[in-house]
Amino acid sequence: MNLSRSIRVLIALAVLVLSLATLLLLLTISEATLNVQARLAEAPAWLGLIFWGLIGSGGLLSGWLLWRVLRPGAKARKPTAQQDIEAPTEGEIDAAVQRADALGADTAEIRRELDELRRRREAGEIHVALFGEISTGKSALIQALVPDAEARSDVRGGTTRTLDRYTWHSTSGDALQLIDMPGTAEADGDLDRMVADEAKRAHIVVYVTDSDINRAQHAVLQELVALKKPLVLALNKSDLYGADQAAALAERLTGLIREHPYAEFVSVSAATSRQVVRQLPDGSEHIEMRDIPPQVEPLRRALQRLIDDNQQILDQLRDSATFVLASQQLDEAIAASRKAKADKLVDTYSVKAMVGAMAAVAPGSDILIQGWLGTQMVKELAALYDTKVGKVDTELLLKLVQKHVAKAHTLLLAVAGNALKAFPGIGTLAGGGLHAIAYGIIFRTLGRALTTTLATRGELHPRQTAKAFEEKLGEDMETSARSLAKMVIEQTRRDERQGD
Repeated sequence: MNLSRSIRVLIALAVLVLSLATLLLLLTISEATLNVQARLAEAPAWLGLIFWGLIGSGGLLSGWLLWRVLRPGAKARKPTAQQDIEAPTEGEIDAAVQRADALGADTAEIRRELDELRRRREAGEIHVALFGEISTGKSALIQALVPDAEARSDVRGGTTRTLDRYTWHSTSGDALQLIDMPGTAEADGDLDRMVADEAKRAHIVVYVTDSDINRAQHAVLQELVALKKPLVLALNKSDLYGADQAAALAERLTGLIREHPYAEFVSVSAATSRQVVRQLPDGSEHIEMRDIPPQVEPLRRALQRLIDDNQQILDQLRDSATFVLASQQLDEAIAASRKAKADKLVDTYSVKAMVGAMAAVAPGSDILIQGWLGTQMVKELAALYDTKVGKVDTELLLKLVQKHVAKAHTLLLAVAGNALKAFPGIGTLAGGGLHAIAYGIIFRTLGRALTTTLATRGELHPRQTAKAFEEKLGEDMETSARSLAKMVIEQTRRDERQGD
């Protein structure tokens, strides 16, 4: 680092002054310490003990306070799938369904979910869902547990496309419904949601894997752990591993569920045949398939232990997980309902803005953006998302939007003109149509940006919404302009017919 001579001199002087100040402080402290020590030597011994005790305590307290202030701050923990999920009660779910009905949300799926829960309660059966990625051998496990079952199994993977149920009576007489589900992580992933939901409805989940689990599998497994779902983590095809490799894999997988109070790990093999090499008398080798019994007894015992040890809480845990599922479905239904209403409301205000622009004495004036229409649209969207907005935030949002509209004014008019060219013989409608379409685009873009902000953040953030408006203004502008142009043409023709 090259510094000028004057700066180096200043730095040298600063170092000299700091050194002298430090030396003076040390001399002062030393002198004060010697004076205190001399006085204490003349005083009673108990007074010296009290003095130094207070000095020591003060030093320890100062050190502790400095450590508390200067230590690295504990980072706020992000919610993870391992944290317990708070399950709503049945009464809370029923009340939430009624509120959703009042909002106009479609609650048919949630009601079917609750009806299915009541049906399962009355049936008194224990539902066991076999969960895992494709080709891990879930269907083969069911065939091994229930030999008479006709569960589909195919080495190509992805054979099971529906939820197939098979009744199994355990040795103690318990009736279990084994649910063979499609494998997750298929190319399109269309079935993953259906499978995950059914796993939450079940009393017990058998999570089947044939190797160490990847990141996606780990996330799903921890979601089940967070629900406290009774769980058996089953390593299938264990016969393919050597003893040391199988032991290491078992230790790794067991560690994933060690903190779960209702979980077990088992190693199983659903294979019913094995390829062997037979040595012939002439020294040649012959490869043949031999029948072997499946090794699924550890899974049978684990399921029986979960049933016997937790009979009283199995239903409770099943109900809690189902209520979590119903709550998630409710949130999605309410969000979809609000989104549909918001889109309709935004289109309504876009039409009002266009009509106002066509009727205005000075088309293209900025009064529509910063005036009553914009304010009312913000208020109604906020009310739809159960959010209060202040006058200051609304005015700031419209002001920020107005700044960007001023920059994009020429582009908006150009896009509007191109849209009107799709209607031969109309022309530019004396300029009024251009401004009407431009205002329609502005209001539609603003409404969609605000809807996104309210849905994701739960409150109005003027600057973030204005930024979203700026980003969305260029998205699909041509398509939006054509649909708005059609509205302008229809409105113009209605006005002409009324004038005649």
